[in-house]
Amino acid sequence: MAHVDDCRPVELRTVYDHRGSISFVESGVDFEFPIKRAYWTYDVPSRASRAGHAHLNLRQLYVAISGSFQVHMDDGVNQRVVTLSHPSEGLLMVPGIWRELHGFSSNACLLVLASELFDEADYIREHADFMRWVQTGGR
Repeated sequence: MAHVDDCRPVELRTVYDHRGSISFVESGVDFEFPIKRAYWTYDVPSRASRAGHAHLNLRQLYVAISGSFQVHMDDGVNQRVVTLSHPSEGLLMVPGIWRELHGFSSNACLLVLASELFDEADYIREHADFMRWVQTGGR
């Protein structure tokens, strides 16, 4: 079963110079999964939350392109909170972790690079269902 510590921060490769900075990632170099989908979330009200689900197979890289937000993670036993607040930082998310996003700043933009195309069957959308899934060993 996944553990919240399997979700790890990633220092993105960044080039700084007088013209500005550029951060980048390469599939197979900076993380092991291919990028099959990219999406971004923005204009989230500061008191709103996003996500509130777990994935069975999907791997993701979260990057705060601008602003900041908190990623609350739960593996069914352990919880962990990571704040993303700079575009040179990422968070690799593994399958089997319940995640909720909170505390969006006014200018926050979350970029997600995903290992798979969208598949509703990959989601666990209710926390009680997630806890039952964890208790049965992910079956």
